[in-house]
Amino acid sequence: MTGEPTTHDTENTAVPADAAEDTGGTGAAGGDRASDGGRPHPGDRLRPGTAVTPLRAGLHLRGRRGSLTLEGSTAVPVVWGLLEEPLRTGGLAGFRDGLEPGSAVRAATDTLLDRLADHDLLLPAPPAAPHPHPDPAVARWIDATAAHPDAAAALLATARAEVLASDPNSPTATAAVRALTAGGVPVTLTPDPDLPPDRILLTVRGTGPDRAVAAGRGGATGYVTAPGSTAQARADAAALEARLTHTAVEPQPRRIPGTFAALLAGAAAHRLLCAAARLPDPATEADDPRLLPGIPTVLLADARPARADHHSWLGPERIDTDRHVHLAPPTGLAEALRRITALGEHRCGPLPAPLPGDLPQLPVPLATCTPPAPAAGHATTPRTLTGGGPRLDLARLELFCRAAELLLGETAFTVGADPGHARGRALRHTAARRLATAPHDRPPPDPAHWSGHPQLRHWWTTLTGRLAVPARLEVHRAAPHAHAYRAVVRRTPHEPGPGYGPGPLLGEAVEATPGDAAAFAALAAVTTVTTVRTAAAATPGGAPPPPSGGAAAPLAAAGVPTAAWEDPGWTGGWLADLAGREEALQDTLHRLYGAGPTTTPPAPERDSGLAGLLRSFGFTVLHTPEEAR
Repeated sequence: MTGEPTTHDTENTAVPADAAEDTGGTGAAGGDRASDGGRPHPGDRLRPGTAVTPLRAGLHLRGRRGSLTLEGSTAVPVVWGLLEEPLRTGGLAGFRDGLEPGSAVRAATDTLLDRLADHDLLLPAPPAAPHPHPDPAVARWIDATAAHPDAAAALLATARAEVLASDPNSPTATAAVRALTAGGVPVTLTPDPDLPPDRILLTVRGTGPDRAVAAGRGGATGYVTAPGSTAQARADAAALEARLTHTAVEPQPRRIPGTFAALLAGAAAHRLLCAAARLPDPATEADDPRLLPGIPTVLLADARPARADHHSWLGPERIDTDRHVHLAPPTGLAEALRRITALGEHRCGPLPAPLPGDLPQLPVPLATCTPPAPAAGHATTPRTLTGGGPRLDLARLELFCRAAELLLGETAFTVGADPGHARGRALRHTAARRLATAPHDRPPPDPAHWSGHPQLRHWWTTLTGRLAVPARLEVHRAAPHAHAYRAVVRRTPHEPGPGYGPGPLLGEAVEATPGDAAAFAALAAVTTVTTVRTAAAATPGGAPPPPSGGAAAPLAAAGVPTAAWEDPGWTGGWLADLAGREEALQDTLHRLYGAGPTTTPPAPERDSGLAGLLRSFGFTVLHTPEEAR
């Protein structure tokens, strides 16, 4: 049997039919065993709660801390039938003593025990002294959950809990007392008139630092904060209640239903007990791919329909040390979108989630979001943002960055998923602005060299053919001998000629080749026209946003293999080509417009506000001097 250790995942492990012969005299499975280093020894027992499903030629075992599939030999279920009772009852030592050393059965048994230990499904034998926690139900829970049950039980045995509530007789407070008492911890119920009526605060004191958890509701949604200091729990609860009340779509019921109060109180008590015993937080047990490692989680619950799940969340007041997290930049587009989803959670997220909604996805993928009203000094009413891209995921990323910039102060910051993405967006914005006012006294590049670009042909045909928009495309080199070009698409005036303007701008782009620039400008024009025609924009007919073009291409292409037949006519092949040219383009634009946006110094440890929150989630925020934009 072979396989790597895993936790909370099913590991498919092959069992050779001749395992007994192969392990007869060699390897860790044979002979005497060490009792340390996590290896199984004669006193090991199966973790309580482990479920076993026999297979035709193997077994599947599921425990609280891991799972394992053993396949490859019809002897495995037979060996397990002999081994299961001794493992569950603590009689493994006597069972192994009855097996002949060096025999095939002894070798197969030891190999199976090795795999169970690798996947954290075994516990050491109970110590000679009584269990640190006398309650059998609590002892079984600790044994099923803890990596070191004796240490966890000792911590819990010294813990003392307190429940604070404005009304000690409220359903939530009394349910919390019951749950903590069932966990084997002495509880004190204390009135606290400073707490809102629907909020409770649970604290625990013991040999470690004091920990606290708050539970309550905002609107019709209940919450349970992540464990932290008392000050942190109070701050998180206040911020969550304000946010949930603001985003509520249903009026708040006058009283919390009894079952809903029990759910919130039980979840809060569970998180507090795990923190007191230094057990894994319940949020980590489900392997939810939406949760971001390193970011604290809150539990959000709804009564109708009944639902409760965890969400990555950082409050505006980050008091505790573990709240000053700074994730590494995302390594790919999928990871960036996971973080955008967390920041844009519709109930507790501080930013809007760019989604397609009911917008048409042809001829160009569109996404939309409505940021909340920015801080004083900027626009006072929310405005709907709509954007498009070669793919919906790229449109969502671009729209999220624009929404964040709007909330930060549209003329002062540039946001990106990682430093390269933010730098590429900022340099393109600066180059487009500078080139828009520069005289074009040089002849444009020969269209024969770039008009055959397959992406340009597609988007230009869409604009002028399918959408029937009369338009004009111009491409200019940024500087002599520079590998940087600006392309603009303008609507052709109804009465062209002397005395008439060039027509409204529909799209522009700055890229490393004239074909790429023309393609992105045509794509931006299609987005502008489609947005106006679907009435998706808050200000139809407004100027298109600054160009971002291929700034996200390295993220989109990272770790994504490109087939040999994917030429630039395919979006994946085009993005891979753009990614290969991005670094050189940024160097060129920085050389030409070095006075433009530059990366800000590293964020301070206590970086508050929206910029600090974005940096905590691994996004890059560049300060852009207003005069440079």
